Amino acid sequence: MKILVVDDSAPMRSLLRQMLKKMGHSVTEAVNGKEGLEQLNVHPDIGLILLDWNMPEMDGMQLLDALGAKRSNKRPRIIIVSTECEAGKIVQAMERGADEYIMKPFTSEILEEKLSILGIARG
Repeated sequence: MKILVVDDSAPMRSLLRQMLKKMGHSVTEAVNGKEGLEQLNVHPDIGLILLDWNMPEMDGMQLLDALGAKRSNKRPRIIIVSTECEAGKIVQAMERGADEYIMKPFTSEILEEKLSILGIARG
């Protein structure tokens, strides 16, 4: 599956890219929500977005809003990957359209478990 990683941290994008490639997925990256939207236009076959919450220019919640909170077959699945760990923040992300939530720091096993929950098998 083609996966878009949207995070302003280069080390985090690198870590996620390595984990996802080991699972057999192809990875595209963006440094903020605005660039993430651009990548979605260039790569309409993206099936999953791993999205950080806190980023400059356009944050994760703004990108969720831009994609629309309605879950449909037309948009990629979305997993928030963030240090935001308050229950209210997680609920807010889910209400705005996220499908799953991973709190940083995390392991490749946690990532793989979340992909499995969403029905995304190894590539």
